[in-house]
Amino acid sequence: MKETFGEYVKRLRTENNLTLTQLAAQLDLDSANLSKIENGKRAFDEKRLIKLANFFKLNMDKLKTEFFSDLIAKKIYQTKCCHETLLLAEEKIKYLQQKEIKTGVLNL
Repeated sequence: MKETFGEYVKRLRTENNLTLTQLAAQLDLDSANLSKIENGKRAFDEKRLIKLANFFKLNMDKLKTEFFSDLIAKKIYQTKCCHETLLLAEEKIKYLQQKEIKTGVLNL
């Protein structure tokens, strides 16, 4: 998606004709904090992903992809890392997967 995770949450909320207060109550937030999340001034708490997925009947894997891709993109942008960072990260994921297969355990 070409939107931040906060913008994604806002789109879900507005497409479902919900107020900030209505969605915030479902996520155990106050409306001011939800507004900050939607406007990129506060991070969405990973622990609330399940509540968001359940409320909007979203696929959890797709929601996690949306959430974590936003975190990674923001970190790379803020630290001015180059595109090669993503390529190296993909290689490291493959390495960790192979290591887990060989040992049966992945210690991070």
